[in-house]
Amino acid sequence: MSERRSPEETRQLVLHDTTDVVGQCRDFTRRALTEWQWLPGGGGGSGHEEESDHGALPAEDALLLVSEVVANACMHAGGPKSLLLHCTPERLRIEVIDGSPVAPTVRTHVDPGLPGGHGLLIVERLARQWGYEPVDAGKRVWVEVDAPPDIGHRQDGEAVERWLDRFPRSA
Repeated sequence: MSERRSPEETRQLVLHDTTDVVGQCRDFTRRALTEWQWLPGGGGGSGHEEESDHGALPAEDALLLVSEVVANACMHAGGPKSLLLHCTPERLRIEVIDGSPVAPTVRTHVDPGLPGGHGLLIVERLARQWGYEPVDAGKRVWVEVDAPPDIGHRQDGEAVERWLDRFPRSA
């Protein structure tokens, strides 16, 4: 049974007093990115890893960005309330809602030898764009990452290629 999917996909994770929130959000994001074909699925050892890794760099950037914005919500806003991922053929938008109305600020004078204070600098370097907006009793911090350049082509033809790879080919 096949399922037709819209070119836009959305996943949401609601968080309630969860332990290891950053890890849980990364795992949730990794599963979504694998389903959206930004990452190779399951490491099946097909021998075509080089071909299927086209999305690995944008996907790794997305995972790092999720870690950074979720960690910021944990450290400065009492923890995230939810994580939303919205994927289109052009980009991935990551949204984290927390309960603090205080705007995130980039620290301009950070000691590179000390931990902390680098999160939003990383976000600025890796994100296509980012920002925040007030919501109810808190804020939504959002980050956008460009989709891998060939993501649209893989969504159409890769399933057939995987199916054909199950059969031996004559030399």
